[in-house]
Amino acid sequence: MDTSKHDERIAKMIFGSVYPHYVKKVETKGRTIAELHQVIAWLTGFDEQKLQELIEKRVTFETFFELATLNPNAHLITGMICGYRVEEIQNPLTQKLRYLDKLIDELAKGRKMEKILRA
Repeated sequence: MDTSKHDERIAKMIFGSVYPHYVKKVETKGRTIAELHQVIAWLTGFDEQKLQELIEKRVTFETFFELATLNPNAHLITGMICGYRVEEIQNPLTQKLRYLDKLIDELAKGRKMEKILRA
């Protein structure tokens, strides 16, 4: 299955245009923006100020993850997201985005923070 068009589309998506959907997803399930930011910070190394800066600059996911310092335990994120096993995704950028999606899903589903952060 050729996913190159899908991967290219993901790379060009603006992080700030997807971020409000992340917020809505977690708040709808009773979680907080602070918890969302904690999850994003764990995966990327971005603090709240840097995150806001990236949103304001309208960076793409490609730039977002180029600037990120991926957590060394990110490889421990496994499971299905959007019909794909995250550990089997070949494109590194798409895999990083799906790591983020998976963590946000776990947060929204009420999973304990220490499990989400692979502690």
